[in-house]
Amino acid sequence: MIVRTLDEITDTEADIKTPNWRSKRIVLAKEKVGFSLHETTLYPGTVNDFWYANHIEAVLIVEGEGELTDKETGETYQLRPGSMYLLNEHEKHQVRPTTQMRAVCVFNPPVTGKEVHDENGVYPLVVEDGEEEVSA
Repeated sequence: MIVRTLDEITDTEADIKTPNWRSKRIVLAKEKVGFSLHETTLYPGTVNDFWYANHIEAVLIVEGEGELTDKETGETYQLRPGSMYLLNEHEKHQVRPTTQMRAVCVFNPPVTGKEVHDENGVYPLVVEDGEEEVSA
């Protein structure tokens, strides 16, 4: 059994900070459970373009409000606490928080914590030993 708190992750290598968002990686590939679990905070007024070409992501908004746009269809959705979106077809998308938004995110395959978004907003597929396996 693994028990962790967000406070334990704060300011460690599992706490990734960018100008637009912060992601606390709670469960990673090294746990060998088939998914990774993250708490992600997106900052108000930012524009965030993502495309998880190598991962499926489910997102549950637990705090704040914003807008999600499917960049392939142009369809826009309002996000608020209790909203969930699933990127089951690897959709290119944009998230624009109007207030600070906090989300719980699950990735499959799990991320290692070493991934960095490339110029297309893609996480490469990285195996646990740190070597890049596939990149879209």
